[in-house]
Amino acid sequence: MTLLGDEEILNRLTGLDGWALDGQRIVRTFEFGDFVDSVRFVDSLVGPAEQMNHHPDVRISWNQVTVEITTHSEGGLTASDFALAGRISELV
Repeated sequence: MTLLGDEEILNRLTGLDGWALDGQRIVRTFEFGDFVDSVRFVDSLVGPAEQMNHHPDVRISWNQVTVEITTHSEGGLTASDFALAGRISELV
């Protein structure tokens, strides 16, 4: 995989509502009605992540789920990160 340059990262980010750049990763916090809904959302991430063999970092805090995506093996952002973010955004 090839790391994306700054301009490409910003261009791809504009197409992902709610996602923000945080260093070498993209991040989005999703809000839900309660803890059960948050856990169900995290469970729904498993399918796309496994299909793509690309796994996000996830934090659950009662009614919020924060998803962070980067390509650890490359040390930054690649096209796969944005593809996964798009798939995750479609889940809500």
